[in-house]
Amino acid sequence: MSKRVSIVAGVVMAALLTGLSGNVAAAEANKKVGKVYFKMICTVCHMTSSGKAIPPNTRTMKEWQAYLDADKHDATGKTNPKVSYYLSRAYRETVKGSNKAAEKFLAMPDAEAAANVRAFVVGGAKDSDTPASCE
Repeated sequence: MSKRVSIVAGVVMAALLTGLSGNVAAAEANKKVGKVYFKMICTVCHMTSSGKAIPPNTRTMKEWQAYLDADKHDATGKTNPKVSYYLSRAYRETVKGSNKAAEKFLAMPDAEAAANVRAFVVGGAKDSDTPASCE
């Protein structure tokens, strides 16, 4: 009987660990979602406002991290000066009528959007294993 209890305990423990690792994975940034957000929201806005895209492969991983950590989008003050604003629900709300991706991502929490975009741009930086363009 103790052998059977030991086997059942092992199965239960494996199931618990599998469940926990699934929850941890769900909390991690999603580079693919970040790519869609960046290309369909950030790049569209940059193309509209300045006529040029700013692909991840224009900066190093360290440069992207410093840029995102500084949270300074536009030093001129002509637009909202914070990167975090453009990753927020408040911003998505303002462009949802003209940007289907913004509408699709409307319910995404700001921290999740920021983590996903960070994963994409840092992972797509020019010194990363997979440099990414905006094409």
